[in-house]
Amino acid sequence: MTTTTHRSVCPHDCPDCCGLLVDVDAGRVTAVRGDPEHGFTRGVLCPKVSHYERTVYAPGRVLTPLLRRGKKGEGQFAPIGWDEAVARIVERWRAIVDDAGGEAILPVSYAGTMGLIQRNATHALFHKLGASRLGRGICTPAQDAGWKQVMGETPGPDPDEVVASDLVILWGIDALATNLHFLNLVKEARRRGAHVVLIDTWRQPTAALVDQVVLVRPGTDGALALGMLAVLAADGLIDRSFVAAHVDVDGFAALERTALADHAPALAAGRTGIGAAVIAELARRYARARAPFIRVGGGPFRAANGAAALRAMLALPAAVGAWGKKGAGLLASTGTGGAVDLAPFVREDLLPKPTRTVSLNQLGHALTTLDDPRVLSIYVSHCNPANVCPDQGAVLRGLARDDLFTVVHERFLTDTARYADVVLPAPTMLETADLYRSYGQFWLQRTRPVIAPLGQSRSNWDTARALAVALDFTDEVFQRTADEHIDALLAVPSPWRAQEDRAALDAGTPTRLRPPRGRWLTPTGRIRISPSQDLPAFVPAAADAVDEETRRRYPLRLHPAPALHRLNSSFGERADAADRPLQPRPSLRVHPSEAAARGLVDGESVIAENQLGETRAQLLATADVPPGVAVAVGVSTLAEAGGPTVNVLMSPHLTDHGQGSTFSDNRCQLRRAD
Repeated sequence: MTTTTHRSVCPHDCPDCCGLLVDVDAGRVTAVRGDPEHGFTRGVLCPKVSHYERTVYAPGRVLTPLLRRGKKGEGQFAPIGWDEAVARIVERWRAIVDDAGGEAILPVSYAGTMGLIQRNATHALFHKLGASRLGRGICTPAQDAGWKQVMGETPGPDPDEVVASDLVILWGIDALATNLHFLNLVKEARRRGAHVVLIDTWRQPTAALVDQVVLVRPGTDGALALGMLAVLAADGLIDRSFVAAHVDVDGFAALERTALADHAPALAAGRTGIGAAVIAELARRYARARAPFIRVGGGPFRAANGAAALRAMLALPAAVGAWGKKGAGLLASTGTGGAVDLAPFVREDLLPKPTRTVSLNQLGHALTTLDDPRVLSIYVSHCNPANVCPDQGAVLRGLARDDLFTVVHERFLTDTARYADVVLPAPTMLETADLYRSYGQFWLQRTRPVIAPLGQSRSNWDTARALAVALDFTDEVFQRTADEHIDALLAVPSPWRAQEDRAALDAGTPTRLRPPRGRWLTPTGRIRISPSQDLPAFVPAAADAVDEETRRRYPLRLHPAPALHRLNSSFGERADAADRPLQPRPSLRVHPSEAAARGLVDGESVIAENQLGETRAQLLATADVPPGVAVAVGVSTLAEAGGPTVNVLMSPHLTDHGQGSTFSDNRCQLRRAD
């Protein structure tokens, strides 16, 4: 046998977007490893994607279309052919459109794949169908909104430059679990003498790799940033020349006055739980650093005050003139959306008329309450809403409706697929063609299938095309293959790709994007800290704005945290002994004092509950979690949890801007499971 090696890309929702080398022998993947020639990931893979071949060939791969035979949720199916599956789907959709209109159909997809073709594959189809639109704001749209309010379309700083920093602040990010390659750069900066600070709500695993840990009360990150700004103003540490040249001066002056009056360290200490002296010391260290670099994670922005929190944080690099210095700035996202124009592929112009938008964060409401018209069919692809959406109880009740026709395109029988009427087999990224950009680095890469699709699996795009043909849609967009669409997208010039080597890109070689630099891409040409855009201000989180009775009943702030070996429910399909860490027992971490106050002991089974529902978990008493907080690491499946998971406790309320999720903005109480 002869082994061949092919380039590919990790498709999962992660800022690193790792380059892969895939070994294939006799048409079978034998190994997956990091590509040492990738300019950002440099040959290193996280524990999730190492041995990805085990996912490709994991027991339980759906390899043929399936038709439900039992009750919804039981997971009982019989195999059928593709022609029958497509015919059943199209027949049901046509009846729904004739009876209730296209808006009674809802596509449900998110970031199970981040490839530009396969992730967006169904958009043109459902636009043509006149279906309801999905607001895919389950991750960090509040962060995006806060960035645009202050920085406009300005790209984020180059993450590689952090090695030149002398002060790195990791703010609300467990980089060990979610941004491993940036963490490797931070380690290099630390070896060169940088001081590294972690700001988070608990002492998470990355804490072992930094010089200082600052624990902030959940939902008060904006208050900490404004408290630091008050110190900068009071101590004369603001870079006046930078502000005069690059910032909306009147707005910044108003912000200074507000910070000094309302956010002095003593006031900020009362809100954040951080000592006034610690806030002052952190602010002074930040101002005196040669090149301070802040890297924010998503956690602080999954709260009702998420956009306000980032606006407050963005005032800090503006105040000290960090922007433009090598090794300095604030990185939330690299903002590479301008590299490829997807409009010719997603085809919003195919909508016959404007249709309603349903938030993925409020899917439970959409499936149980929304009317005029009622949602009568959902099509789920590269997403597991039964597992990942907030208000899980409502989502499951909706999925159990007998009159809801549910189609799920998936690789495995996920929690959502078990409720489907029809399941369609999906391939992995090693079996499809795609084009990848990242929100955490500046590289673009094209991929092609390295093996044939397993069984009868079909890509998201090929499935969308098959449904379009059956619906008699003849638009040109449905006539092209995935590779033809990639060719067309790359034929459209972009300043981000002005220096690309097209032949190298077509061959699968990672290509460096060149973001526009040298000016602020805002309407004023300045960093917008302006009363007209709302000055950065501290707005209490929703969980802190509740009445005293709610505080008494649910005294713990519930904080979800990422897992090292899982990405939501992904990778749990690998059940062999070598992958035992991928099979976690649902757990909740609390401070020992919180356990003792409830008569609970470390390791026992507990019930976490609030007004939305309850879930069972193992209690872990640890001083890594401050009093008043309960930390849930990772998301279990329904089977692992023995019922609803921690997402049953998560509110469907939305953020202040961007209509994002509020996973970090909830309360709960604990009691013994028996």
